[in-house]
Amino acid sequence: MRWKLLIITSLVAAIVGAGGSLALALGLTGSTRRPAALDFYVILMLIVPFAAIFFASLFVYRHTARWRKAQALSTALLSILLTLSILIAGSILLAPAPSEQGPPAPPSRNTT
Repeated sequence: MRWKLLIITSLVAAIVGAGGSLALALGLTGSTRRPAALDFYVILMLIVPFAAIFFASLFVYRHTARWRKAQALSTALLSILLTLSILIAGSILLAPAPSEQGPPAPPSRNTT
């Protein structure tokens, strides 16, 4: 197996796919929060990682001589795992900060 090709291609596909998806989420909706409804933007955000993973697997398939299918499959699985981890880490890091306000003060009991 060509491990260097497999790992580098998977990393590039994950960075391009997750980075493009997060960039579209921030650019189109303004935040990385979960959208309320499934619409065109969500489908567009999902196409980017799938396309990056597909082209990475195709690249590995075309540039290896032996075990083509196994290497393409392992590239796809590693790319999916890396993409999901980057998307989760990115959504946690880019989430809006919680407000600094504490719990509301109880009402006073002095009514005289």
